[in-house]
Amino acid sequence: MASTTMTDEARYEELDRYIADLPDHKGSLIQVLHVAQDLFGYLPQDVQMHVARKLALPAAKVYGVVTFYSFFNTEPRGTYTVSVCLGTACFVRGSEEILKEFEKQLKVKSDQTTPDNLFTLTTIRCVGACGLAPVVMVNDRVYGRVTAKDVASIIDDCMAKGGSENG
Repeated sequence: MASTTMTDEARYEELDRYIADLPDHKGSLIQVLHVAQDLFGYLPQDVQMHVARKLALPAAKVYGVVTFYSFFNTEPRGTYTVSVCLGTACFVRGSEEILKEFEKQLKVKSDQTTPDNLFTLTTIRCVGACGLAPVVMVNDRVYGRVTAKDVASIIDDCMAKGGSENG
């Protein structure tokens, strides 16, 4: 996730160095977009345009890739991305209720970020942990056999870290 101590100018410089060091720009768009998102935290239009210029690609191609793949974000994300699995195993075991409880407690809908930029709530289709269903992921941490009653403690766990974790 983006460093809060780096200026945008420094982020662009680092991105430019990364691109310059690539042995071949052809076919490197997704790789470059991952680096850009790591640097900036998300991929706003100005970053997409910069990547397009540096890779000599049409801006529409860059935008198409960014909007096609769910792992790219065009809006800022919270420190904690809470992802509720809505895959079949999780859904039949109550993940929809868990999602509603997160929405209630965080006061945001799915695909929204809390005003303090601490939490972004999302849904995912499957994390491959069906034996632990229903599953919630917070950044890279997997919570299994979650119930709606567990939501408050998951949020509290993140709050106890003081919002300092980056994923």
